This record gives sequence, C-alpha cells and structure tokens, in this order.
Amino acid sequence: MAPQDKKPKPVTTLRCSSIKASIWKNEGMKGPFYNVTVARSYKASDGMVKDSESFGLADLDALVVVAQQAKLWIAERADR
Repeated sequence: MAPQDKKPKPVTTLRCSSIKASIWKNEGMKGPFYNVTVARSYKASDGMVKDSESFGLADLDALVVVAQQAKLWIAERADR
C-alpha cells in the first residue's frame, strides 16, 4: 500500500447546500477528541469539484447549520 493510500479520512462529513463540515477523530493523552474543518464546494472552470475555505453571505446560514450539526455529533460521542 502506497503512503498516499494511508491519508486520514474524516469519521463523518455533514452537508448543507454547498457547505460541508468534516469531523476528524484524534487520539490524545486524555483519550479521543474531535476537530472540525469546514469548506464550500464549487465546480471550477475545468469541471472539477473543488473546495474553498472562503464563504460569502449566501453561505453563512448553511455554515451555521453544519456547525450546529457537528457540535451535536461530537457532543453525543463525548458522553459515551
């Protein structure tokens, strides 16, 4: 297996419109913890779907939705 095949993947990805929140599980000295990355997907001029970390006014409601979903998803697992 080539090293690039071992690229970490999020444990889940939550979506609302073109906005996604990817949740990553990490292991720390006190046990597992989670981090969240957010991105906006768009189709580039070459037809490829790409991600941007820049958000416009029209994206902010969806950004709030995925942030709240991510918070709930993580909180549900932290109680276990």
